[in-house]
Amino acid sequence: MSSFPSFPPAQTAQIIRASQRDLLHVSSLYEQFENVFRTWLGTRWLSKWSKELDLLVKTLYYGLTVGHATQTLGQEYTDTWYHSTRSRTTPTIPTRAALVLIPSLSSYMVSRCQRSDNTISRLARVVETVSELNLAVFYLRGNYYDLLHRFLGVKHISAIPDNPHTRPPSYALLGIMILIRLVHRAITTLRQVTAEAAPQQDALQEKMNVKHAFIDGVAVVAATTAPEEEDLEAKPAEEDERTMLNIPAVPSSDRAGRNCTLCLEERTDSCATECGHMFCWPCISGWGREKVRTVLFSSPKRNTDFTRSPSVRFVDSRSA
Repeated sequence: MSSFPSFPPAQTAQIIRASQRDLLHVSSLYEQFENVFRTWLGTRWLSKWSKELDLLVKTLYYGLTVGHATQTLGQEYTDTWYHSTRSRTTPTIPTRAALVLIPSLSSYMVSRCQRSDNTISRLARVVETVSELNLAVFYLRGNYYDLLHRFLGVKHISAIPDNPHTRPPSYALLGIMILIRLVHRAITTLRQVTAEAAPQQDALQEKMNVKHAFIDGVAVVAATTAPEEEDLEAKPAEEDERTMLNIPAVPSSDRAGRNCTLCLEERTDSCATECGHMFCWPCISGWGREKVRTVLFSSPKRNTDFTRSPSVRFVDSRSA
């Protein structure tokens, strides 16, 4: 394979725009796949296998572009290419395979395993911190937008010649702000570890501001770590043991009005919120669990009063 002619390195703005454009196209492609699979297999199936669908979409998009040593749509938009600093040519086949598979598979494995494996969660946080550090260096120096690119020695080159009469925009301030945030986070974490003297469970509850917080008699911490009921296979309404109705004897017109507004299928293990809306228990518990996790882990210092949250209770299906 012949070497590239002399092309200038891509500017920081070009690399950022290419990445954002690729994310936009991946998101659009995912929505198209999502609509097709929802029509074919239903909302509940899509909810269960959404992470695998995301893996499929990313693998297809980057496999058909980066895997074939061609530009992605984002790179085509900004006139940039991948260039290996080690071979001085286009990235080799193993390198391209790594560029396609490692980001997609790693994000998939983290999303599937981090809830049940604390080691995976800690490792994901470490990688996220190192990635932010790499991003700060990128904003300061303009090389290696992604941590994997730095490890593999893959840079971006541009087909647009440098203009000596213009000065490219600087993103150094963003890099400095990210470094300040990382230093603040490190100091905060060190103080928390140093001040940690109570038992682990009490310290965790105090940190999350959920001590003595219960929803319908169930501790919030226990609810957020309970098995994922929404991941279980959906059961037919005829097999619902928590109803006193004779489901086969119910007219089809009435059964059509018993659909859960989350999975859009006939309710099983029916429950109701205080406002009177009806859901499947696995659907509403999974939705509530995700909302609680979002509040607890994305904003740990937020003082959230879960005792005022609307409760969910099982109801007699004869009233449903």
